[in-house]
Amino acid sequence: MELQRRPELRGLPVIVAGSGPRAVVTTASYEARRYGVGSAMPASQALRLCPQATVIAPDFAAYKEVSERVMAVVREHIARVEQLGLDEAFLDLSGLLSPKSAVRRVVAEVSILTGMSVSVGIGPNRLVAKIASDAEKPAGFVVLDRRQAFLRFRGESPRMIPGIGPKTAAKLEALGVGTIDQLARCDPGWLAGHFGERQGPHLLALSHFEASDEIVTEREAVSESRESTFDFDIAGAEEMEERLLALASDLAAGLARSGRRGRTVRIKVRLDDWTTVTRARTLPQEVAGASEIGKVAIELLREYSPPRPVRLLGVGVTGFAGPAAVAGPGQLTLPVAGEAAA
Repeated sequence: MELQRRPELRGLPVIVAGSGPRAVVTTASYEARRYGVGSAMPASQALRLCPQATVIAPDFAAYKEVSERVMAVVREHIARVEQLGLDEAFLDLSGLLSPKSAVRRVVAEVSILTGMSVSVGIGPNRLVAKIASDAEKPAGFVVLDRRQAFLRFRGESPRMIPGIGPKTAAKLEALGVGTIDQLARCDPGWLAGHFGERQGPHLLALSHFEASDEIVTEREAVSESRESTFDFDIAGAEEMEERLLALASDLAAGLARSGRRGRTVRIKVRLDDWTTVTRARTLPQEVAGASEIGKVAIELLREYSPPRPVRLLGVGVTGFAGPAAVAGPGQLTLPVAGEAAA
């Protein structure tokens, strides 16, 4: 989207990130990604990897507005949609007469109405669809069944599979399992011995691209929170409390907009050594106001009494009464589950 607004930057390394010392990368152009820049990376690290990049401050209000327009187009054509964040959604194509044609119409209409490009992955389950959608960015359209996905990616690290994190991948590699093919050939008992009775079989299933095809069209919110990472560590109790009250006020405004009230107030504290602590209190009555939330949050903070300077504070409310409404940059991704790729 930023390249739409600044066409003179097309073809150049661009990083979207804040300007503070602890800012992280929101997204980056493919030219910047070739240098190793990735989302959620500290902006300082990204600039060390790609010092010639142009840095643009994120405009989340604009991203949200475009996302809403895009998802409106998607929902006009596809009945069952599960949106993930601003720029990704799973679509259920089961029952459609010409599923691939339907998705191509979505892609074309999104391009005409918003100028956004879309990467599409179609597969028999969410895992295959997600990997297919990432396979040929930007503007890819990849259709795979489970066998095709295995043959295409068998030589890749297990790290590329969503659900296998860097620590698990590193442990696998230390055990001599460096590719998806090698993982798929592992003895189930051996995997269970090293990773546990639950994770072992799960890893084996992922290596064969077996996963759920369920599309969740609505998610009931179970909590709402606000948090802030500070440019510089905070050591004074008074400043910590001021910051926590400001977060409580912002949270209360969000709860008021959605009409939610909850019985449990919790805080999150991250110290300068990355130790992260949470504290919570369940109340006899539901709360939603800034003063009520702030009062409990301050009490929790004082009871914990952080022993070191603080880099992050957060406050949240959970235990909502009744169903809550569901709120539903860069390039849109449409992993599509529910159609066996033929």
